[in-house]
Amino acid sequence: MNEEDINQLINELQALPKESEWVEFKGDNWNPEKLGSNISALSNAALLEGKRYGYIVYGIEDKTHTIKGTNFDPDKTKIKGQEIENYISTQLQPRTTFTVIKHKIDDLNIVIFQIQTPIGHPLRYKGVAYIRVGSYTKELKDHSDRESRLWRKLNKEVFEKNLATPYMHSTDALTKIGFVQVFQMLGIPLPESREAIFEKLVEEKLLNLRLKKYAITNLGAILFANDLNDFQEIGRKAPRVIIYKGKNKLETIKEQEGKKGYAIGFEGMINFINDQLPTNEEIGRVFRKEVKMFPELAIRELVANALIHQDFSISGTGVMIEIYSDRIEITNPGKPMIDTNRFIDHSPESRNEALARFMRRLKICEERGSGIDKVIYQAETYQLPAPEFINGDNYTRVKLFATKSLRQMTKKDKVRATYQHCVLKYLSNEYMSNSSLRQRFGIDDKNYPQASRIIKQTIEDGLITEHENSKTYIPYWAQ
Repeated sequence: MNEEDINQLINELQALPKESEWVEFKGDNWNPEKLGSNISALSNAALLEGKRYGYIVYGIEDKTHTIKGTNFDPDKTKIKGQEIENYISTQLQPRTTFTVIKHKIDDLNIVIFQIQTPIGHPLRYKGVAYIRVGSYTKELKDHSDRESRLWRKLNKEVFEKNLATPYMHSTDALTKIGFVQVFQMLGIPLPESREAIFEKLVEEKLLNLRLKKYAITNLGAILFANDLNDFQEIGRKAPRVIIYKGKNKLETIKEQEGKKGYAIGFEGMINFINDQLPTNEEIGRVFRKEVKMFPELAIRELVANALIHQDFSISGTGVMIEIYSDRIEITNPGKPMIDTNRFIDHSPESRNEALARFMRRLKICEERGSGIDKVIYQAETYQLPAPEFINGDNYTRVKLFATKSLRQMTKKDKVRATYQHCVLKYLSNEYMSNSSLRQRFGIDDKNYPQASRIIKQTIEDGLITEHENSKTYIPYWAQ
């Protein structure tokens, strides 16, 4: 926030008819526990009131809203040896962004806590959710009507529609996003007039217009930011690529964090990942050539899926791509919304449908439900082990493995590959057989009992079943 924005904010808060449920005015009186519970209460109340932020304002009198000044300096005040901002932020669940703004008017100090509204869950302080009732802070559980209304709001809250910035002058808005790339990637000629440019950006819900000023939406920021770090909450969602030496995390070779929005930075990120991938030497009739160990199409799909399906309500973490000598792991915050065994055939349920829809329009990802099956197909084509999809405590992870011989594969590797092969066949209106599985694993025809044993184990694990006769097989959910 620049000085003009801060002065405008103070004027707007002073103009409120009284101390509302989403704003609290205070003098020098502060208490660390009350500050934390008030942050929870004001954040939750702001969402109920349809506001983007809740505020605690030190230095403005609560009844008259006149500026009195404050001696409270959060930079010089500590709680249990920690800075206020750090201490309170560690006690909030889910992790929520709040900004401490220090300002001076006529030599009178003003301190403002600007608190983001919650996403996904009511904001809790030390495990307890609070709410404002008039000018009082109360525990949310004791006010069931407000709690139910808050949950209805949370369930309707759409991340992409929320604002990533305050309202600002049009020129400032254009400097923060790659508006030219918006038109290029949509295949639309860039309008000659500024008015037409802004009209289209508002129509696409990348900007929001109010009183001749523009705010950038989360959708506009996350896709088209020139620098994600220009956006306080969005910046923490920048994807990270980490390259390790060997098969574990003991030694990091390189780490790169994305800077640009997902749409304008996607190709550069994929190129960077591909440049870091290990290679195999393939010997042709005349020349030797280096071949990447992982198919680019699979990498593109998995990274795009992770970006789209992440849970933005989990703050402080984003998509992470980790490259080891024998595998790639792609992790996004948020548990999967469907059974990982159904990733291949099931149309995905997206937390961020507007983001997914826009990225499909930009040809960054596949149409609904057609991406993961292509990843599996690429793994089979490249004779790679089957990808592993992991439902973590609060994350989703995909592991893509480098080449392994059948002898090197574990029992779980073989069963997983058999199930995925069976699903691919079923989706192609075909059925898996001993013969097709031998081809998948590169097993000689004379060694068909080896394929039979793998099929038997996969049936025992409940992942496939016989189809009409014992020579063909279907996924467990298709019977």
